[in-house]
Amino acid sequence: MNFEGKNILVVGGSSGIGLSLVKLLHEQKANVYVISRSVSDHWPADVHYLEANVTGNIDAVEMFLPQQLHGLVYSVGSITLKPFNRLTTDDFLNDFQLNVLGAARIIQKALKSIKNAAGSSIVLISSVAAKTGMPYHASIAAAKGAVEGLAISLAAELSSQQIRVNVVAPSLTDTPLAQSLLSSPEKREASAKRHPLAKVGQPEDISRLITFLLSEESNWITGQVIGVDGGLGKLKTS
Repeated sequence: MNFEGKNILVVGGSSGIGLSLVKLLHEQKANVYVISRSVSDHWPADVHYLEANVTGNIDAVEMFLPQQLHGLVYSVGSITLKPFNRLTTDDFLNDFQLNVLGAARIIQKALKSIKNAAGSSIVLISSVAAKTGMPYHASIAAAKGAVEGLAISLAAELSSQQIRVNVVAPSLTDTPLAQSLLSSPEKREASAKRHPLAKVGQPEDISRLITFLLSEESNWITGQVIGVDGGLGKLKTS
């Protein structure tokens, strides 16, 4: 895949899946734009960067973006794991604001540049938990379910303009966000065993699929939720 001359926005590109994606897109010669709360020392030198919190003021986004935007990835997320009776209204609201409203607001700000590209791809990130019942996941599963609904609705609305919208739904991935769940060899082994492929995901497992969905090679794929979850979401092997 070659992204030479293509402008791609990664929101939340300073660590984990987003950082892996920034590096991969840069290797494929994309012009990479990043919006995040912090800078990464691991970015290539020519990455375009805007410091912003997606739940705060994002008025600067429109001026930051190029006239044409060929791809947008919203790689911002959260992991709120609590028993249901301990979840607060703020827990639900915070997860919804970060995962759903943040994505919607960024897409609205970027929509003019996306439409100017005359064929673009938007990729949002959900979770295997949105469709696979898991204890303690009520808040984040509700938010990620809303992300999937948002994406499918947008895919229908924007299809006449050749704008594709898809979702990637990972399982547990070895990122800073999941650090507390993988903080010991015992936790790591237990997490791996929950997956039919008996391993935890790596950021590159997710970023490679996202890169494909951004590329021309996937130009007949839209409105899809694609699991990258080691088989956890669909397979029962014991």
